[in-house]
Amino acid sequence: MNDITHATETTPPAPADLSISPSEREADPAGRTGGDRTAADPVLADFDGWVRRTPDAPAVDDLGRTWSYAQLDAAADTIADALRPRVRPGDVVGMCLGHSALIAAATIALARLGAVEVLLGSRPPATRLLALADAVRLTLVLGDPGEALPFDTTTVGVPGPEASEETLEVGAPARTTSARPLPAGARYAVLTSGSTGVPKVVLVGAASLARVVAWYRDRAGLGTGARQGLFMHTAFDAHFMELWSALSSGATLVVAPQEARSDAAAVTDWWTRAGVTAALLPAPLAETVLDRPWPEGVPLRYLCIGGDRLRRWPGSDVTARVDNVYGPTETTIATTFHPLDQAEAGTVEAPPIGRPLGGAIAYVTDADGALVPRGTPGELRIGGPVLALGYLDEELTALKFPPAPAMTGDTGRVYRSGDRVVMRADGVLEFLGRMDNQMKISGVRIEPAEIEGALERDPGVSRAVVASRGGDKILAFVLPTPGTALHGPALLAQAARWLPEQVVPTRVRMVDTLPYDANGKVDREALLAEDELRTGAETGAATDLDDGATTEEERAVLGHCRTILDNPALGLDDNFSLAGGASIDVARLLTALERDSGVRLRASQVMRQPDLRAIAALLGTGTPEGVGV
Repeated sequence: MNDITHATETTPPAPADLSISPSEREADPAGRTGGDRTAADPVLADFDGWVRRTPDAPAVDDLGRTWSYAQLDAAADTIADALRPRVRPGDVVGMCLGHSALIAAATIALARLGAVEVLLGSRPPATRLLALADAVRLTLVLGDPGEALPFDTTTVGVPGPEASEETLEVGAPARTTSARPLPAGARYAVLTSGSTGVPKVVLVGAASLARVVAWYRDRAGLGTGARQGLFMHTAFDAHFMELWSALSSGATLVVAPQEARSDAAAVTDWWTRAGVTAALLPAPLAETVLDRPWPEGVPLRYLCIGGDRLRRWPGSDVTARVDNVYGPTETTIATTFHPLDQAEAGTVEAPPIGRPLGGAIAYVTDADGALVPRGTPGELRIGGPVLALGYLDEELTALKFPPAPAMTGDTGRVYRSGDRVVMRADGVLEFLGRMDNQMKISGVRIEPAEIEGALERDPGVSRAVVASRGGDKILAFVLPTPGTALHGPALLAQAARWLPEQVVPTRVRMVDTLPYDANGKVDREALLAEDELRTGAETGAATDLDDGATTEEERAVLGHCRTILDNPALGLDDNFSLAGGASIDVARLLTALERDSGVRLRASQVMRQPDLRAIAALLGTGTPEGVGV
């Protein structure tokens, strides 16, 4: 990889010490298994091929209910027939379904109709969904029954296994008169945070999706008899990599139980119980899994970790092959990967993000777009056939997808990632952080302006500024309107109506003034420094005061929750969820408590408790190695 001979296989000669790194091996979609390799939608053609060859093979294991390839195909046809009178090729359809066989059938149906599927997650707030319907020009929205989509709705009966019937809710937003033209070949769309407060819409084509699917199938060893987990959040594009990699290879897609989404022990239990052989995990949850002893007998052969910066190496007891994967949405899910070899664990602090895949080319440049020598930090720009088609906004596309760096021989576009990296002498990339104010929280790239805009909808907020110390917690600094008394939790609850769950700030800090730097911009670093001083003082005050804990369990729960939620003022009467506890926070709490006491609680138990005192009571009555749910 680090020799100029290999680099010239995909790019003209360039100085060997410059930061250019082409893919190690072209992931040619023509090498896919099965299907019509000349079809406009290669992964759909591959699925159709397996329906013909192995109609009775298991396609989806939905929590114990098994759908064959023929049954899934029939369900997809039923949905497509029901939607065909209202959905034309190129129409944009929102997907609000949760993990199930039904979301697989609906995804196949939309592909057959030529629709552009927009991933919205299973339960977006109604106010956000209404705003998106107009901004994205949604034709229809598909949802689970009973979710009360804020549109005129009808239901579609879908045939399931064993003569059962599933129900799909179809919502029709008010039709707009000025539908935006989409680039030819758009396959799906993902919403990413926008600096104007309105989400950006990234459009991805079928060809680049086929490349990443081909790469993942090869790495995971998918084929007949393999079992791929369906785990990633349905608002993330990695969900497509799981779904299509399984269904285009003749493997079985295995739906994860809800409990596994916030409990490291439940994740490995699911792998073992359901016979999962390949899986994806978001980095924050993967770290809690790697922090635990690797269970004996777990059938997992391949684990792909991505979505955020990984700070752990797998232990020597891990029997699965593990890859650390990096990839912006704009470069189709996965762009680089690094196999996590234990022999390398002690040589660098955090796992690198590795080398390109699927024909991608990585360039490291200075601010002007000129290549920098290897070993010099710079911005990562990505080229090659993995690029998305662009944004719905043509001007933004031109800005973020400029021509490739000069002197490289690359005549195509590149994507400016905004990520700061360094390329080692061997061509491996190491991630250093962001180059702007954009944050990455739980795998989601966030523009502060979007969160600030949601907070500023309250007339009592004069100005809101959000910042993060580099972890997965967002802090909101709010300057109230003169004479207004604001309540932080109520303000966050209101903002949550407009924001995805994972980007709602953990807590609010009221401020009298906002600091500015020499350029007249709000100094977020100064705000964080002031918060750290105030937090330290509050921590000291909390230590000096009687916190009300009367048992070791209460002291343990309170201490861990204060650390995990970054809130030294937290008390035993506080509710974990209302205090900002998200699913990954539950996973961290469960891991910490089990490590201390040997008692294994379940996420569902913790989330049902009214306050921290009740969680401590559960811990006090639990038994080592697990308690009942």
